Amino acid sequence: MNDGPRVALTFDAEHPDRPLCPPGNTERILDALGAAGVRATFFVQGRWATSNPATARRIADDGYLVGHHSKYHARLTLLSDQGLRTDLREGEEEIRTVTGAGPRPWYRCPFGDGRDDPRVLAALAELGYTNVHWHVDVADWEPSRTAEDIERDAVEKTLAHGEGAVLLLHTWSGPTGEAIVGILEGLARAGARFVGVDELETLP
Repeated sequence: MNDGPRVALTFDAEHPDRPLCPPGNTERILDALGAAGVRATFFVQGRWATSNPATARRIADDGYLVGHHSKYHARLTLLSDQGLRTDLREGEEEIRTVTGAGPRPWYRCPFGDGRDDPRVLAALAELGYTNVHWHVDVADWEPSRTAEDIERDAVEKTLAHGEGAVLLLHTWSGPTGEAIVGILEGLARAGARFVGVDELETLP
């Protein structure tokens, strides 16, 4: 019986704003996850889902846990009270309509902004959401990061954290698409058990 640490792979599925974003990268990641038979959680941006409906739908159809990653990917602390709630409600409706899956209660603040802000957290709770931050960030959004950098850090830092580690990755990052098989293999060799965030008793 595998009694290694539980690891929650999480992917932010959003419009990229950096270079190194090859077409089909999200599908490449989904293919690798499917081939390895592991669970993962995808935090889906509403506007991304509406512009990539087939891919967004596949995330849900392939059985991955779907969370909410806002509609516009704006920093939540910059939004008014009304703007914040509008973004949450409209983003949820878009995600639900496109994927066929309800993202509640899993939410991830864009850029992590607002994760410790009482106003943001109150709005999330009001609408039935819990923010899910991360323990391990390998900066796969940084243009200077190579696939080798991302694979090494993802494996080493996740294992260093140990039980219940939540790893942040992005579906649009080309180097992440190149690194994903190595990440899965490296963690599996160490006995990691891949889980959704819904299987963790405590969240960052």
